[in-house]
Amino acid sequence: MDVFLNIFGGFSALADWTVIAFMIAGFLIGTFFGAMPGLTSVLAIALLLPITYTIDVVPALVMSASIFMAGMYSGSITATTINIPGAPSSMMTAIEGNQLMKKGFGANALGHAALGSMIGGSIGAVLLMVFMPAAAELSLLIRTPGKFSLVLFALIVIILVDKENMAKGIVSTLLGIMIATVGIDVLQPIPRFNFGTETLVEGIDIMPLVIGAFAVSEVLMQAQTWRESLKGTLDAARKVEIRRRDFIPPMSEIREIGFWAYLRSAFIGYGIGILPGAGGSMAAFVSYAVARSGSKNSKEYGHGSREGIATAESANNSMCGGAFVPMLMFGIPGDPTTAIVLGVLVINGLQPGPRLLETQADLLAPMLGSLFISALILIPLTLYLLGPYFVRIVSIPKGLLYAAIAVVALVGAYVATYSVFQMTLALIFGVLAYIMRRQNYSTVSLLLGFILGPDLEEYLRRTLSLNDGNPSIFVTSPDSLFFLVLTAIFAYAILFRGRGKAKQPVEE
Repeated sequence: MDVFLNIFGGFSALADWTVIAFMIAGFLIGTFFGAMPGLTSVLAIALLLPITYTIDVVPALVMSASIFMAGMYSGSITATTINIPGAPSSMMTAIEGNQLMKKGFGANALGHAALGSMIGGSIGAVLLMVFMPAAAELSLLIRTPGKFSLVLFALIVIILVDKENMAKGIVSTLLGIMIATVGIDVLQPIPRFNFGTETLVEGIDIMPLVIGAFAVSEVLMQAQTWRESLKGTLDAARKVEIRRRDFIPPMSEIREIGFWAYLRSAFIGYGIGILPGAGGSMAAFVSYAVARSGSKNSKEYGHGSREGIATAESANNSMCGGAFVPMLMFGIPGDPTTAIVLGVLVINGLQPGPRLLETQADLLAPMLGSLFISALILIPLTLYLLGPYFVRIVSIPKGLLYAAIAVVALVGAYVATYSVFQMTLALIFGVLAYIMRRQNYSTVSLLLGFILGPDLEEYLRRTLSLNDGNPSIFVTSPDSLFFLVLTAIFAYAILFRGRGKAKQPVEE
C-alpha cells in the first residue's frame, strides 16, 4: 500500500509548470519524429539524451516517457496518409488506414488510430502502475543464478524474434557483448581489451553507440533514397485535405468495434511489452491477427477495416507500459526506446531493481503519470488541433533535415562526454551500423547486447564463484530453472509452432 501511495503521491510533480512544459515539448517532438518516415522515437530520445546532463531527472524522465508514447502513436499518421509507416509498429495501420484514405475517409482513419492509441496507452499505463509493486515483490525472489538465466532469456528471445535473420541476430548480439567488454573488468579493477591505449581503459560509453547506431546510420541510410522518394511524398502530401471535425469517429463505428476489442488488444500489447525485445511491431501484428481471426467483418480486413486500425494501435501503445516493467525491475529493456530510457536512468544515478519503487518513487511516479496523461489527453488533443498540418511534416526537404540531424548527433555525442575520442567513436559506430543495416544485421540486437552483456557476464561469474565453478546450480536453483524452461518454451513456440502456419499463403 505504501508503494501505491508513493506512486500516486509523486504525481504532484506534474503540477509543476516546468515539468508540464517538458512533457508537452517531448510529446510534440515525439510526434514529429514518429510521423516522419525514417525517424523514430528511439532517434528522438537518442538525440535528446545529452540534454539529460543539464536538466533535473524528473523532467528528463517525463520528457522521455511522452516521447515514447507520442512516437508510438504518430507513426499512424503517414501510414494512413501516404502509406509510409512512420514507425515499424504502424505497418498494420498502413494496410487498413491507407485504404480508407484512398476512399476519402483519411481523417476518420486517423481518428480511429488516435482513439485506439488513447485507450490502449491509458490502459497500459494503468496496468504498469497497478502491477508494478507486485512485480517488484516477485523480483526479490530472483537470486543471482536466476538473474543470469533471465538475462540469457532476454538475449535469446531478442535473437529468435527475427526468425528470418536469426544467424545475423546472433552475430549482432555477440558483437554488442564484445564491445561492452572493452575497459575495466566487471568484477576486478583490471583493464582489458584496451589495446594499450589509455582512452579505452574507462570503456566505451553508451552515448556514442546509441547516437552512432541510430542517428548517424539513419542519416547514411536516408542519404541513398531521399532524392528518389521526395517527389512522390510531396505529391501525396499536397493531395490531403482534412477538417478537424472529421477526426472524431462516429459512436456507431465505435460500438461496432466494441470495447472488448480495445481491452483485449491493450492486454495483448501490455503482455507482449513485458517480453524483452518484442516491441510494438509484434504487439500490433499479434493483436491485429487475433482480431481478424475472430471478427464478424473479417472480409473488410485488407480493404479498410476500422477494427484493424483500432486493435493494432491499441496494442502498440499499451506495449509502452509493459516495456517499462523489465526495464525498471531488472534493467532489461523491453524495446529499443526503453533501452535508451535506461540510459537516462543510469546517467542520473538510478539503478533499476526491485527496490527502485521504494527508494525513488518520487522520481519515477511523474514518468508513469506522463505515460498516462500523454495517452489520455495529449494524443486526442494534439490530433484535433494539429491534425490538418501533420501531413506537411513530410514536405520538409530531407536533405536539410538529415544534415541537421547529423550535426546535432555528433555535437550531442561530444557534449555528453566532452571527449573528441567518444565523438569519433559515434561516427565509427554509425558507419559500422550503416554497413550492418545494409546487410540486414540488427542494430537493436547490437545495442541490447552491449547493455545486457556486462550483466550476463557478472551474474555468470558470480554464480560460478559462489558454487565452486559447478554450473549445475543453474538447473537446481528454482528461479534459474524457471527462466531456462521459459526460454525453451519460447524457443519452441517461435521456431516450431509457426511452421505449419507459415506454409499457408498470406494475403497481405
